[in-house]
Amino acid sequence: MERCVILCVGNSDRGDDAVGRTVAALLRDAGAPEVVECPGESGAVLDALEKAGAAIIVDAALSGASPGTVRRFEIGGDGPPLRLSFGWSSHGLGLAEALGVARALGELPAVCVLFVIEGESFAPGAPLSEAARAGAAEAARLILRELPSIRRSAAPLFSTGGDMVGRGDLVGPCPQGGKIL
Repeated sequence: MERCVILCVGNSDRGDDAVGRTVAALLRDAGAPEVVECPGESGAVLDALEKAGAAIIVDAALSGASPGTVRRFEIGGDGPPLRLSFGWSSHGLGLAEALGVARALGELPAVCVLFVIEGESFAPGAPLSEAARAGAAEAARLILRELPSIRRSAAPLFSTGGDMVGRGDLVGPCPQGGKIL
């Protein structure tokens, strides 16, 4: 079976940017294997993805969607260029850049699913919002449901990416111009 890493990105001292780390705690409590936390710097992201056949990545986002909204993107393998730019990260050279580098080098896992949770406040010292906490619980539930399939597969699970999931019956394309934090 391919190695599958669950990479949860975030900064515990910046409000809803801690949502990835909250998901990590929920997944560990549920017994999920190989959960890795990192602040999101590109080197740490690349190290975590090294030699993984599959990856699930969790991070906060700021796109204008309702706080707590969970979105899922299929970004693995050698698909089209990622439409993530330098300005999308609060981690400096962070997640977006690391994923772009990994894809350019052919190191992005064949199966790589990105879950982003819409945040509300990213102020230094702010607590995690209730909306982000609810989004973290929803993301953990979705990841646990999908994890067995991801671990078995080295091919993309879905042909389209960027659909919103969770939060009732909200399903639609990702708002343009969003930010992965």
